[in-house]
Amino acid sequence: MVRRTKEDAEATRSSLLDAAERVFYDKGVSRASLADIAQAAGATRGAVYWHFKDKVDLFGVMMDRVTLPLECSYGAPGQGASVVPLQRLREAILAVLRAVVCDERARRVFEIAMYKVEYVQELVAVRDRHVHACAGFRGKLQEDLVAAAQQQGLLLVMSPEVAALGLWALFDGLLQGWMLGAGGFDLLAVGQASMDAYLRGLGFDLTQACHNPPLAPR
Repeated sequence: MVRRTKEDAEATRSSLLDAAERVFYDKGVSRASLADIAQAAGATRGAVYWHFKDKVDLFGVMMDRVTLPLECSYGAPGQGASVVPLQRLREAILAVLRAVVCDERARRVFEIAMYKVEYVQELVAVRDRHVHACAGFRGKLQEDLVAAAQQQGLLLVMSPEVAALGLWALFDGLLQGWMLGAGGFDLLAVGQASMDAYLRGLGFDLTQACHNPPLAPR
């Protein structure tokens, strides 16, 4: 009986998180209320408060359930120290693009975080998390660019910090353009081609980093 009660509670919690995704996506985080979420889940506001302290807590748990692609990409299998730095960098970026294209839930939550949140008042903490995730991702890109340049005996034409910022801006711009355009182009193919062109422009030899043939943009 206790097990069944725990299962019911977990089912209710999961249902509330599913409803929060839909409501936040449709209304935006600021305009969505806990009553809206409870109604969408077929639950009561009391059930919401049983599982979550407030809307910010609910939003944070919803994000944690999926994990922002920027926060998980460098933790993917095969991203260890033994991997060629440029290979690790390319695979991390492609993992982000692949998650957004192939995982509907990740795409929806990522779009909420990018476009459906007003980072004011109680949601400032959400903005801080996003800023921290982006900075951490750029830092990893910079580390791999430095390691790859050392491995290839390459003197970069710009500082590693600027090179990493440019690469991140390229990839972030493609993500935003793809989402705003409702998937109007092949994000994986265009992303890979653009990233590789940028890396070659920095002077890198991608022979060791490319195990698969380039994807053809459609």
